[in-house]
Amino acid sequence: MQKLTCFLFVLFCTVTLSTAQNLKSPSDFLGYDIGTQFSRHHQVVDYFKHVEREMPNNVKLEQYGETNERRPLYLAYISSAENLNNIEAIRTNHLKNAGLIEGSPSDTSIAVVWLSYNVHGNEASSTEASMLTIYKLLTENQEWLENTLVIIDPCINPDGRDRYVNWFNETASSPYDIDPQASEHNEPWPGGRPNHYLFDLNRDWAWATQVESTSRLKAYNKWMPHIHVDFHEQGINEPYYFAPAAEPFHEIITDWQRDFQTQIGKNHAKYFDKEGWLFFTRERFDLFYPSYGDTYPTYMGAIGMTYEQGGHGRAGLGILNDEGHVLTLVERLTHHTTTGLSTVEISSQNAETLNSEFSKFFDNSNLKYKSYVLQGNADKIESLKVLLDKHEIKYGNASIGKVSGYDYKTGKQGSLNASSKDLVVSSNQPKGKMVKVLFEPDAKLSDSLTYDITAWSIPYAYGLNAIASTSNVNTLNSIEGKMPTMLPAAYGYVSQWKSLKDGQFLAALLKADIRVRFTEKPFTSNGKNFDRGSLIITKGDNAHLSDFLGTLNSVVRTENRILDIINSGFSTTTPDIGSPDIKLINPQKIAILSGEGTSSLSYGALWHFFEQQLKYPVTSIHTDDFGRTNLDKYNVLILPSGYYGSVLNDNNMKKLNEWVQSGGKVIAIDRALSAFSGKEGFSLEPKKDEEDAEEKDSKQHLISYAEREREYANDLITGAIFKTKVDNTHPMAFGYDDHYFTLKLGSSAYGLLDGGYNVAHLDNTKVYSGFAGQRALKKLDDTLVFGEERKGSGSFIYFVDDVMFRSFWENGKLFLVNSIFFVNNNAFEL
Repeated sequence: MQKLTCFLFVLFCTVTLSTAQNLKSPSDFLGYDIGTQFSRHHQVVDYFKHVEREMPNNVKLEQYGETNERRPLYLAYISSAENLNNIEAIRTNHLKNAGLIEGSPSDTSIAVVWLSYNVHGNEASSTEASMLTIYKLLTENQEWLENTLVIIDPCINPDGRDRYVNWFNETASSPYDIDPQASEHNEPWPGGRPNHYLFDLNRDWAWATQVESTSRLKAYNKWMPHIHVDFHEQGINEPYYFAPAAEPFHEIITDWQRDFQTQIGKNHAKYFDKEGWLFFTRERFDLFYPSYGDTYPTYMGAIGMTYEQGGHGRAGLGILNDEGHVLTLVERLTHHTTTGLSTVEISSQNAETLNSEFSKFFDNSNLKYKSYVLQGNADKIESLKVLLDKHEIKYGNASIGKVSGYDYKTGKQGSLNASSKDLVVSSNQPKGKMVKVLFEPDAKLSDSLTYDITAWSIPYAYGLNAIASTSNVNTLNSIEGKMPTMLPAAYGYVSQWKSLKDGQFLAALLKADIRVRFTEKPFTSNGKNFDRGSLIITKGDNAHLSDFLGTLNSVVRTENRILDIINSGFSTTTPDIGSPDIKLINPQKIAILSGEGTSSLSYGALWHFFEQQLKYPVTSIHTDDFGRTNLDKYNVLILPSGYYGSVLNDNNMKKLNEWVQSGGKVIAIDRALSAFSGKEGFSLEPKKDEEDAEEKDSKQHLISYAEREREYANDLITGAIFKTKVDNTHPMAFGYDDHYFTLKLGSSAYGLLDGGYNVAHLDNTKVYSGFAGQRALKKLDDTLVFGEERKGSGSFIYFVDDVMFRSFWENGKLFLVNSIFFVNNNAFEL
């Protein structure tokens, strides 16, 4: 028997060795030395398929999604043959250990390490490193795999990566040019960093607006790893960065999570010191904003980390940096390979501790707020449920009764009378810490110098009244909403106007060639009150349709809308349906500027909104073509955030003004407002500092060099939430209350319009969530947030705050829809 056992062991080792010998290195497989060319996504996928084919006992490849441009998204699972054979048992034991599924784990000895590469497409060294990492794991470090399951995502953002790689391959010199001024080191707009819709996928983990994020979260939540690494690149002059992270750390991060980051960093340092490579830790990259590839996993119990290699899209295959060093792709991918392997090594060495500390993270008994009760429009609640489902966060309907706690609307203690229509999200669930992070009124900030925005609270983002309660609020089983019924023949039909879902319904009606009206004044009909913005669809307006009722019912079913019937144009209270205050909505032909001068992120958010949310056609016009564009073909021109000095020269500004005078509408967002601010003929003016500029400069001169950056924070607003006063009688604000919580991304401020409509403005500077410097706050009182300025028959519409920012501030999007279809509805019809 002993001889048989020895024979089988020798046979296993022989087969394993033979298989490993058949495995090609990335260089041998690709036909060029790794790092001497950029590999296209399909080549990377082919290499991982080769690895799986040659070592099927140790590698399993799984397609978890597909990008907008139809590129596949893959995960590779790498471990010992025994572990891979028991992979489902390992997964369920791991989730049981966290309480994410019921039952006690039978084994908690396996570490789960997830390595994510190339979330930013032009930070392209990491995908190259992913190939070398899997090769070295399987050929040099198999002992780590005995107690470790490694999950590799070789490219999170293949659309962006291939955009960069294809551009570089068609642009670069041969041999490559190290001169930083060479064209191969200067990407054209929009660059390879973002995905197809020009979103930054490393800011989309929590909001999951993009198909890559949604697909990845499904896979991530199946595993919930102990360790997650997000590989990045930074400027060409920066040494390598790895954990531990910088302050601020969110308060839910445990002492163990902090300490193990340090242990990991010291393990990396051992290898970097040996080679004499430079690196830094504990600076710049904090752990606060929840939508990163390091923070999101951290708030889900992992050790989440960012690794940053110098290079980015400028580096190409090689570049001369400011220190006289030629930074090559080979060097960059070698560094990433080293930290990836070092991460697996130390995880393997600490597998049991990782499991025990991971289990402890999911004890949420010490969280202050036990329940978050949300009340408001049913569509907004349903939209929130969709987000919670993506994160597999549990929720329920409230039981009837009074709930007391922190009132988000007032910013102090209060209460609401809960009903079964209200939503309750409890922190008494395994993902309770993530619930706290997403819902807490005002995240505790240990340092005002942060890498990103400091406020994101979901009740404000979704426009819902909310109470954060220190008590557990009882919940009921989910209550199904009303389903639309077949509409009978009638004089007309009315749809309320309260949410983005109503905007989507309007877009669908217009695309179906159904003529729609909206009311500028409240009215009553058939015993029901209808507020401003309500949509009216009449039989008489739609005589051109051969099957009006069938077409309408089809749209109603598809959009899941409930309509009210009106039997007469004679309203109980005016206006009547034929009143001039009930206006026909003309289908709008919309153009949006893209290209140099515009923010690719702002343009991308708008592009995505029209195609994937509103589902209404929009024409993109490149800024280079603006001078020869016939604007008379459009009703609306949207200027994304950007700098338009070179685009809107004297001739083009004259052309734009004449078009607006004739009835066109310009919608300017965020930094685009500077194109009109302070210009002749516009009442838009920047708000000046109350403090005398000379006095301010003299004070600045006295501040020490070391303190200058921190002092500058007094002039900053890093994504803070404010309560605005809203004129909801103006068409731009139809569907809103008399207040709106805005996310202010910077300290730019504009005075109230003298010759226009101040639709939303700040009349106080109370910060409801996030950080705002004291000097920045002084400038904000009585400032514009949203407004309209009439010019002839047309309008300039101003969005000081960008409601489309990262597409997660759901409650702001109806302002944009209103601006397109309702504001200055007398504008010309094409």
